Amino acid sequence: MNLDTLTLYCEVIRSGSFSLGAASQHISQSAASQAVRQLEKELGARLIDRTKRPFMVTPEGRRFFEACEALLDQYEKVKTEISGQREELGGIVRVAVIYSVGLQDMGYYTQQFNTRYPQARIRLAFLHPDEVVEAVINDEADLGMLSFPTAHRSLTVIPWHDEPMVFVCYKMHPFARKRMVAARDLAGEKFIAFEKNLAIRKAIDRSLRQRGVKPSVAMEFDNIETIKQAISIESGVSILPITSVSREVENGMVAAVPIDMPELVRPIGIIHRRQKLLTPIAERLIEFLQSVER
Repeated sequence: MNLDTLTLYCEVIRSGSFSLGAASQHISQSAASQAVRQLEKELGARLIDRTKRPFMVTPEGRRFFEACEALLDQYEKVKTEISGQREELGGIVRVAVIYSVGLQDMGYYTQQFNTRYPQARIRLAFLHPDEVVEAVINDEADLGMLSFPTAHRSLTVIPWHDEPMVFVCYKMHPFARKRMVAARDLAGEKFIAFEKNLAIRKAIDRSLRQRGVKPSVAMEFDNIETIKQAISIESGVSILPITSVSREVENGMVAAVPIDMPELVRPIGIIHRRQKLLTPIAERLIEFLQSVER
């Protein structure tokens, strides 16, 4: 048992996923699973119930997680004090981020930021949009990153960037080789949509409605990852942010084609609590993200 293993365990529990926890530590999912099993063996207790999907944290696992977080936080504090490098920017910044942005972007940005500021540590939590807002308001996160951020009396919203939306289909779909898909082409297509309460669904519906198009919704999901999986097994087509499917397009799992709806973009914003004074490391992270060329 060492600090790296404890850090990995906390990332797995915090993200609710072995794959996300492993990615944050730049190791394989298999290695992460083996490391947690070794922890359970050393402790003589089951920390995670793997029979559930998604997995469930046992009471012992929750207690151990809380103890590990306290230990790691204290370690970082003491390390900074002993190093005598208070003038060097460092510390922990807690960032709550929606899954689609976190999976595609934050691994790269975290690595680049840590290279620039070795004493800094970004602690990521992957959450649904409403949970990101709640985490920031409740001071469980210093910063939040989500799509379609809305004004809130308790939050400051900082625009980050807009992501164009594209038509996404499976590789053998007749539209996969088109140069441009028209909104009217969606008539009769099995459409895989976001759930109705999500802002991205409302934006897509609004643009289609303006063109007199009402797609045949075959499925509804609350996240991009599940929609992409459904498309890859030929269950239907969808409209998604281009950045969220870049990896699947490169791997040949799906095809992405421009659609004649140029106004349809997914705005990504950074939020923080209005009344809270940001730490220097949090302010520097915002500056860094805004300076990154996309």
